[in-house]
Amino acid sequence: MNSKQISYLRSLAHNLNPVVMISNKGLSEGVLKELNVCLDAHELIKIKVMVDDKAVRSQMLTDICEQTTATAVHHIGKQLVIYRQSTKPKIVIPK
Repeated sequence: MNSKQISYLRSLAHNLNPVVMISNKGLSEGVLKELNVCLDAHELIKIKVMVDDKAVRSQMLTDICEQTTATAVHHIGKQLVIYRQSTKPKIVIPK
């Protein structure tokens, strides 16, 4: 994705509330299943991570994107935003 597309997705995510919260225990199978369900339903989701270490949160974003085949859109503070196009796209991304 190019910077214009990422910027567009960030603007859409601004008004979203976190749909998944990840505790200090990190990524579990249940969390990954919930992330996949939410991505299939919404395409663009916001995640709240309750870990204080920024390096751990950054690594968690990378792991989430690898395991769900999603694209990292934004990471600020304890909030992550990811996007994965579903089979019936709801979001039309500009070219």
